[in-house]
Amino acid sequence: MDPTPSADGTGNSGDVRGGGLRDLVRLTIPAASAYLVVLRTTTASLAARADFTLDDIEDLRIAVDEACALLLVSAVPGSALECVFTLSPGRLRVTVSVDSLDGEPPSKDTFAWTVLSALAGEVASSTGPGQRVTIELAKRRGDRGQ
Repeated sequence: MDPTPSADGTGNSGDVRGGGLRDLVRLTIPAASAYLVVLRTTTASLAARADFTLDDIEDLRIAVDEACALLLVSAVPGSALECVFTLSPGRLRVTVSVDSLDGEPPSKDTFAWTVLSALAGEVASSTGPGQRVTIELAKRRGDRGQ
């Protein structure tokens, strides 16, 4: 195993294309739409590193952007949006969370949720602790969503 530390300092960095190695990247930005370009760029970069196709990379960029947009609607002003990327062989999992004014997860009966589900293979939302709302999505290389 490569002893190089990963982004979270756990020492499990390595080639995400083979074996059971995982990389974890945690990014915290202000909960404002002006900063979403940072997450879109990070998403594309990490998906490219994991050898996702150009179509998969674009799907992931749009999915992360859509998930963040769903969360920002009810974000506490001045709060931070946290995004955790977990790379494993052939798979990228993205967890986005924010402190929310109402503590309610986004409705799954909306066009935005339908788009998100179509772009990512797996999508879920959760709440807690407190008023924190989280959306988690995952995509496997070559998976065209639902």
